[in-house]
Amino acid sequence: MKDQNCAYCMQGELVATFAYPVCQMKTGYLYVFREQSKKGRVILAHNKHVSELIELTDEERNDFFADVAAVAKAVHKVFHPNKVNYGAYGDTGHHLHFHIVPKYEGGDEWGGIFQMNPGKVLLTDKEYEEMAQALRQALEEN
Repeated sequence: MKDQNCAYCMQGELVATFAYPVCQMKTGYLYVFREQSKKGRVILAHNKHVSELIELTDEERNDFFADVAAVAKAVHKVFHPNKVNYGAYGDTGHHLHFHIVPKYEGGDEWGGIFQMNPGKVLLTDKEYEEMAQALRQALEEN
């Protein structure tokens, strides 16, 4: 069931304010996060409008984490981070989604406190599309 007020459910202008579409995966939709101080940061939003992992069946949860792992593998292949961090945030937004955040030794916030949306690095739509294309290709090669 879709929530008409949910950016991830509606996939329109609301989600476009903070994310750029990449592709549909088995369990969710992949987006490039518009704020790119961590180059390659993406979001995987689950297909179902659920708030918590515990609302998924074991199979749905395992499939979702398989997609998270596939995305992380693609992020490593395309952006070559030293580490990938994973976060499931959203106290007020009740749609299960994971932030897959590449981190680079010596880079922004390496070894420090994570800022959710520092607003430091925004790209052009052409640059977002280039990132999305590279991720699509890496996902197809897996």
